[in-house]
Amino acid sequence: MGITKTNLFTKEQNELASLAKAFAHPARIAILQYLLKSNKCINGDLVNELKLAQATISQHLKELKNVGLIQGNIEGVSMSYCINPEKWGTVRSLFNGMFDRLVNCDPGDCC
Repeated sequence: MGITKTNLFTKEQNELASLAKAFAHPARIAILQYLLKSNKCINGDLVNELKLAQATISQHLKELKNVGLIQGNIEGVSMSYCINPEKWGTVRSLFNGMFDRLVNCDPGDCC
């Protein structure tokens, strides 16, 4: 979406779209799942764990950091990163808020 069109939508809609885009790649999901499973800051290299090139992992880490899902240092050879718990709570609230809007929907009432 072009930058000039984002003003047509609410702050929440734009944030949900940015987050959804970050979740929209299986490598990013794998990185997030690995970080969630480890439940701590990771120092080292995900290349062996995910079997992806270092450059590819770095690119995905950068995208996840840009939307705030992870925090830490992802530059150079020394890497340290983890889930950003504050942002994770915000993400949960935003998506649950959207999903929870559908209440008491009878499948027979839908077209």
